[in-house]
Amino acid sequence: MSEQITRRQFIKRAAGTILAMGGLTTGGYFYAREVEPRMLDVTRHTVASAMLPAGFDGLKIIQFSDTHIGFQYTVGQLKKLIDLINTQNPDLIVFTGDLLDDPRHFTGKDKIISLLSQLEAPLGKFAVYGNHDHGGYGSDLYNQIMDQAGFTLLLNNASELKLLDGSSIWISGIDDAMLGRPDLGAAMSKIPNNCFTILLSHAPDKADEAANYPIQLQLSGHSHGGQIQIPFFGPLVTPPFAEKYVEGFYGSGTSSDFKLYVNRGLGTTRLPFRFLSQPELAVFTLSNEKTSS
Repeated sequence: MSEQITRRQFIKRAAGTILAMGGLTTGGYFYAREVEPRMLDVTRHTVASAMLPAGFDGLKIIQFSDTHIGFQYTVGQLKKLIDLINTQNPDLIVFTGDLLDDPRHFTGKDKIISLLSQLEAPLGKFAVYGNHDHGGYGSDLYNQIMDQAGFTLLLNNASELKLLDGSSIWISGIDDAMLGRPDLGAAMSKIPNNCFTILLSHAPDKADEAANYPIQLQLSGHSHGGQIQIPFFGPLVTPPFAEKYVEGFYGSGTSSDFKLYVNRGLGTTRLPFRFLSQPELAVFTLSNEKTSS
């Protein structure tokens, strides 16, 4: 299915549903366009694994995703977000794609670099490509922004996070599934056996493949939680590669230690609405089961 068809279907179905829903009266329309998109749900989670080295017990990770700056999400909102993230004192910060909504028409590169550079995390800042980061010849622009802002852009590769006691965990990342060339094999190739590993993948549905690798936690975005959810029905429309896993935690039937988390993201795309799918900033605390038990 092409991206063009997906966009057209999203707009047609979403607009039709918004107009048809009795709940979305004038007040509901105002809420979905002006209120909920500007809300922020800070979700907090503990991820426990016996694979985690004791020195990393209590490690705090912040994930933000899908800002889509330039469509509805503003530079002012990004500044407030960065201030909030820094107050959380994260050890590690990850961004799981779709920084700009349309790179072809974006002119504020230096301001975004300046703001993202203010994020602080002693173990580093990491990112992966989303489909919008590739779209409109944006691949190089996104690379420049993240590099100059101090992020390590993981493109089918991995990085070791090492403590002074010699213990380590790994963070790997793959290219976007829609417009890139994801290669899990390459991303995992240099990671030793029996190492706690976090995978960053913009597309959550890559989890079915990722669960076949020794990965303990996959962090994804892309779905926006459906962006518009219908009571008793669920997400109105989900994009390709986010149709199976939409928001929150999922396990895997093939690996007892594999967990996927799908972040609802911060911005909007296609239509400037959010309904029953608040923007999200996710905070994870890693726990060594042997230590915490």
